[in-house]
Amino acid sequence: MKLSAPHRLQNRRHWLLGAGGLLLAPVLAQTPHQQEYQPGSALTPRPLRFPRDHGTHNETRTEWWYLTGHAQTADGRSFGFQVTFFRSRVDAAQTLQSRLAAKQLLFAHAAITDLQGKELLHDQRIARWNGELPLQRERGVFARVDDLQVVLRDWFMKRDAVGAYRTEVVGDGFAISLRATPTQAILLQGDQGFSRKGPDPSQASFYVTHPQLAVQGALTLRGQRLTVTGLAWLDHEWSEAILHPDAVGWDWIGMNLANGDSLTAFELRRADGSALWAGGSYRAQASAQNPHGARSFATGEVRFTPQRFWTSPLTRARYPVEWRVDTPSGRFTVRALLEAQELDSRSSTGTVYWEGLSDLFDQSGQRVGRGYLEMTGYAQRLVL
Repeated sequence: MKLSAPHRLQNRRHWLLGAGGLLLAPVLAQTPHQQEYQPGSALTPRPLRFPRDHGTHNETRTEWWYLTGHAQTADGRSFGFQVTFFRSRVDAAQTLQSRLAAKQLLFAHAAITDLQGKELLHDQRIARWNGELPLQRERGVFARVDDLQVVLRDWFMKRDAVGAYRTEVVGDGFAISLRATPTQAILLQGDQGFSRKGPDPSQASFYVTHPQLAVQGALTLRGQRLTVTGLAWLDHEWSEAILHPDAVGWDWIGMNLANGDSLTAFELRRADGSALWAGGSYRAQASAQNPHGARSFATGEVRFTPQRFWTSPLTRARYPVEWRVDTPSGRFTVRALLEAQELDSRSSTGTVYWEGLSDLFDQSGQRVGRGYLEMTGYAQRLVL
């Protein structure tokens, strides 16, 4: 996923693993209660049950686990980081009986934003999976029904018995080894975890967030290992259909505020830049131990207004790297800390998107938080 060396996919042979001598090691927690609806049917609201809903939902078309955050060394050097695992159902393979059938595709993206070096390091992985759990241990990690575990070769993200998230990634020129410990309860986005994403009720996802995660661990850049601490944000989302036919992509922010509050805002965007749908939430620190304690935003209550742009030298896509975001909980400014945070993942998920560490300012201009801004559909229409 790196725009230079890693993007040349020098290790492609390690990513597309089949049967017949090569062992694929993606592991996602499952339970015998997953079949809440039939594959291909529209999602309908249901009560979420944990810990099992931290795991995979193979009957849905698309799913991802997304960990982002910011971290600092003891001497104040600052970084952003992203680790994302995606699962995509392969419809044509669902009725095949062979254990070699690629019923699911797994993808993983990872990146470090080095603010001091003004550089983005990133990499990607892809593999196919038959959707079954392996019986043997894989690199010392095995699936359990009460833990989230996603393993793609030497990359993994897992949720341990006390609810902390661990991730380890070794990419081209960088590595991430972090533990993110909850300080607050999970946050159920939308209507008790059911989040509308368009005018058609079928355009929806189940959406669970864990903000304000306390991070400690290490980031390695070009052989230099740095001990860091910081804050992270985890999103877990699964869906049968998110994008309306008129939507080309979305703009999204997930922000940890310094006072313990958390802000989510998103819009799905038409080709002319107008908003097709919008939403989000705000949870005050006072409600941080209540999964239902957030104030959810209706589509007409959120507005993204671009303030400043950056043009990618690679794709010529023009991204708003500063936004004004109006919500019922206040008007905010979101400002990228590094403009060049575009990720070219056409060799895995097939998309180009902008994903980067950004600061959040209130209406008076005071910095009140930090988190991630994501923008898709600017280089090309997003296809999930």
